[in-house]
Amino acid sequence: MNKVVFLDRDGVINYDSLNYIKSLDEFILIPGSLSAISKLSQHGYNVYVITNQSAIARNLADISIINDLHQYLRESVYHAGGHIDGIYFCPHHPDQGCHCRKPRTGLIDQAVAENNIDVGSAVMVGDKLTDIECAKRAGCKRAYLVMTGIVNPLKQIENDLFQDFFQSAKTLFHAVDLLVYEDKTKSR
Repeated sequence: MNKVVFLDRDGVINYDSLNYIKSLDEFILIPGSLSAISKLSQHGYNVYVITNQSAIARNLADISIINDLHQYLRESVYHAGGHIDGIYFCPHHPDQGCHCRKPRTGLIDQAVAENNIDVGSAVMVGDKLTDIECAKRAGCKRAYLVMTGIVNPLKQIENDLFQDFFQSAKTLFHAVDLLVYEDKTKSR
């Protein structure tokens, strides 16, 4: 089985917006995110993006725009020396009660089924408690909570339910450094 990292998109790879990301002009990469994904690829990780995109259900963006953003992301990562193995997104409104919107596990479940992933050894990097909760529910090994989102995610955590499951990191790049270092020290 390959090593797998699930990445949230908005607030982890690119800057998030309270008004949603609806165009390439609004899709601004967080410094170091392409290098981080590249580092994951170079260290043998398969990378899957797992993202809620309710702008579609809100009629703010259509699927073709989201697909264009994801193609741009794939190409940018490729030119930085990395690879994204898959992108899974939920197009539904939070009120629709779908099985794919994080913190539900539908997107991870789909990636696992389609790619023969051992979810018990996978890692999630997100900027919200919903990302951490999704990873825990899906059975991931651990998660990293980055501080590059709109809201300080540590303020969202009011109990000890996830405290031993995740580690906080300033950015995706920092989280990847921690992950790679931890894996190197375990393999010694």
